[in-house]
Amino acid sequence: MERARILLADDHPEFLSLAAGLVEAEFDVLKTFANGQRVVDEFSVVNPDLVVLDISMPGLNGIETAQKLRAARANAKIVFLTVHKDRDYLRSALATGALGYVTKDRLATDLIPAMRAALAGQRFISCSLPQEQET
Repeated sequence: MERARILLADDHPEFLSLAAGLVEAEFDVLKTFANGQRVVDEFSVVNPDLVVLDISMPGLNGIETAQKLRAARANAKIVFLTVHKDRDYLRSALATGALGYVTKDRLATDLIPAMRAALAGQRFISCSLPQEQET
């Protein structure tokens, strides 16, 4: 079975390294980035299956990055990994077409299941957040 190819973006180097280390046993981490613009710039070069984005990054934030990827007709699945537990951020993230929303305090328990779910076309939201209804 072929491993899913992923990109990770977070502006905190230590957290980015932690997340990459957590998922690399199951997924091929193609590249990591500290900002959304680099994800957009390199997306078509590496053509990942899944992109994990932090929301609060300098320059292009994660939501803007996801919007640009969708506008460019990128078909990779998107999972957000963020500190934000606010319902408005959750709605904005899901409005980009993202299938996953994981809070950083649930990294160890939720990130890999969220990535698996997204790759299967299913939604995953950290249980520390109120669940959004399908619209």
